Amino acid sequence: MNNPSFLTVCMNPSLQKTLGFSSLAKDRINRTDTYRLDASGKGVNVSRVLTQLGKTNCHVTQLGGSLRPLFLDLCTQDKLSVEWVESGSPIRFCYTLLDDADHSVTELVEESQRVTPGTEERLMAAYTRLLPAYEGVIISGTKAGGFSDALVPGMVRQAKEAGRQVILDLRGKDLVNSLRYKPDIIKPNLLEFIETFAPELKARLFVPEASDASQEERIRNPIRALCLELCQNYQCRIILTRGAHSIWFAESGGFAEYALEALQPVNTTGSGDAFTAGLAAALSEEADLEAAVAQGARCGRLNAGLFKVGVITEAQA
Repeated sequence: MNNPSFLTVCMNPSLQKTLGFSSLAKDRINRTDTYRLDASGKGVNVSRVLTQLGKTNCHVTQLGGSLRPLFLDLCTQDKLSVEWVESGSPIRFCYTLLDDADHSVTELVEESQRVTPGTEERLMAAYTRLLPAYEGVIISGTKAGGFSDALVPGMVRQAKEAGRQVILDLRGKDLVNSLRYKPDIIKPNLLEFIETFAPELKARLFVPEASDASQEERIRNPIRALCLELCQNYQCRIILTRGAHSIWFAESGGFAEYALEALQPVNTTGSGDAFTAGLAAALSEEADLEAAVAQGARCGRLNAGLFKVGVITEAQA
């Protein structure tokens, strides 16, 4: 592909307010003159990084309420192409609080309101119309209420039948029910993977005062075995991000690890989405899985060093 193109899909858009504080005090009035507002949601963040990587893409979503013009204007400012359907669901707000004193990143997430009847049919019609024009499909995040469990698996089935590469950054039922259609890549984080496929391992993940090395010793072998089994059964490749820790990834016959450089982050919100965009761009250029993971990690690291969510360069920040 000379200039691979992507259809990004997310059914849960948001307006992201990012606020920076020199020191954030609980149960006090906290004031700041360091803040910004951006269009967000996992799919928007993926599209924004793909755009900064020079990759043609279109984002498909649902929008409703009085803040829709603001959301679309912010997308236009970021040079994003957006196809949307009316949902009657007001766009939610999410908030990121950055504390310079301890470099913490605190996220406050509003749950979305249910979409109105007919939204799913309109969204699927838009997706079906757009799919032939794009080589890859990236589906990210949770669904707003009101969508059926058949929607995401139906999108994956249609994309695979059309010969498209499919990357899923999902968890829970949407991920499990999509596997039968053999997506190319699944990319939950480690906790999402455990909650989806091996909830019995969650107790091993959170042991008070245990070291990182101890955590890896407790869960690495069962996670490796499960990843390899899923890869074989569904002909997919699996990537598990683990925050600031090394990335685990698997494909048929192999399980490997990619070490991350230490970083003092500015804002880690959207780093997973930046990773997804970098990974997708590299795979579309025929990189092997390890090289694609490295590109994803580079994009995630660049995002973490910036104030704005879901970017890899200050050019649009």
